[in-house]
Amino acid sequence: MTIFSKIIAGEIPCYKVAEDERFFAFLDINPMAKGHTLVVPKLAEPEEDYIFNLDDKTLADMMVFAKKVALAIRQVIDCKRVGVAVLGMEVPHVHIHLVPLCRESDMDFRKEKLSLPSEEMASIASEIANAVK
Repeated sequence: MTIFSKIIAGEIPCYKVAEDERFFAFLDINPMAKGHTLVVPKLAEPEEDYIFNLDDKTLADMMVFAKKVALAIRQVIDCKRVGVAVLGMEVPHVHIHLVPLCRESDMDFRKEKLSLPSEEMASIASEIANAVK
């Protein structure tokens, strides 16, 4: 069981921004920018860690879910775009990074991550959750 599976199951707390019967979105606790969100599928065992191993419907539906979250992020966070990245190396569970961007260099996974107080993280999550349609 991955850390993301434990978050989905409610065993580990998170700053949830959206959820439906198949997908879950929550703030990255080591964000590159305010509003940096992870979108994950709710997978049965065994878990999949490579996005292109998903069946076509799940992959398409996950991108549509991520779009809803990205549009909400853009409403709440002052940014030009919401960037999308799929690396999948750090946690063995399929996930999409949605990162608010003002310039391309904002999505550099090597840069130092932000450290935001829990109150601010909760406020950002709540605002994004309220904007998801």
